[in-house]
Amino acid sequence: MASLALVTAVILAAGWGALALWFQLPGPVAVRVVAIAAWCLLGLGAAACIGRRKRWPQWARLALPGFGAALVALLAWWSTLTPSHDRVWADDVARLLEAEVDGSRVTLHNVRNFDWRTPEDYTPRWETRGYDLDRLVSADLVMSYWMGPAIAHTLVSFGFEDGQRVVFSLEIRKERHESFSAIGGFFREFEQVLVAADENDIVRTRSNARGEDVYLYHLDLPPETLRALFTGYLDEAAALRRQPAFYNTLTSNCTTIIFELARRIAPGIPMDYRLLLSGYFARYVHELGGLAEGYEYEELQRRGYINPRATALPPDARSAVFSRVIRQGVPGTGGAEATP
Repeated sequence: MASLALVTAVILAAGWGALALWFQLPGPVAVRVVAIAAWCLLGLGAAACIGRRKRWPQWARLALPGFGAALVALLAWWSTLTPSHDRVWADDVARLLEAEVDGSRVTLHNVRNFDWRTPEDYTPRWETRGYDLDRLVSADLVMSYWMGPAIAHTLVSFGFEDGQRVVFSLEIRKERHESFSAIGGFFREFEQVLVAADENDIVRTRSNARGEDVYLYHLDLPPETLRALFTGYLDEAAALRRQPAFYNTLTSNCTTIIFELARRIAPGIPMDYRLLLSGYFARYVHELGGLAEGYEYEELQRRGYINPRATALPPDARSAVFSRVIRQGVPGTGGAEATP
């Protein structure tokens, strides 16, 4: 039993190390392939030696201690990898959000408001916008699906009495040559960035330009909780400006940030598997009583699907029009009286 446990540990360590080398070892692909092949051979040799060491020649018996030494060296190198703000970033994550708070007045610098025609064809636009927290009246949960029902990107959109809206989204901060990888997100492939954006940018690019399935749910929160959630995002943005951090697919992502902020407000909120399987997060919020009251989850999901309304709009539709149309028929948003 002990030998089986040790073999399993060696194989898992070899697999982790191979992925770490693939995603983080500098140099051309050929160098990484050779390094990974040597690492895996050493790991397999170590696993094969366990329990049979007396049957192997003396040189082969060194595979297990050799793998142990290599693992220590790999972990030492891994610990030197640090996040940075100083890279050549993709255009949509090139700037960090900065907030100035003066009483109830909040000024946000670097609010993203791109015009997206396709994921590769867009007009960049960064803006400075002001908001009055005394006039903060709503928050909506936005879920965007691109790889099946279990995984979704999670955003929160805040609404104000004067019609302004701003969406917060924790995202990977891609370099210009990079693309998203869920596995790479486990291996320090990306930094994280908190984006504040117009709905016509960050929601519409998902429903229209990328063709993802997007759902919108009204969050049933009292005013003091709305304000605490909004300022919690500002605190996170300030922390990231001070100290860059790695994105992690499991522990630090678009869904866990909402959970962490919610726990500051209500510490008793339980952990749940749907924090990992983020596609089911809206159902979890519904079970906690956080969505519009009086509706079964399936009804909220059906009426919250925005794609038919979003894609029917002309490309030059104004932001206020987009925000109003996607809420038609969505309970709790003020558009529920429209035909669902």
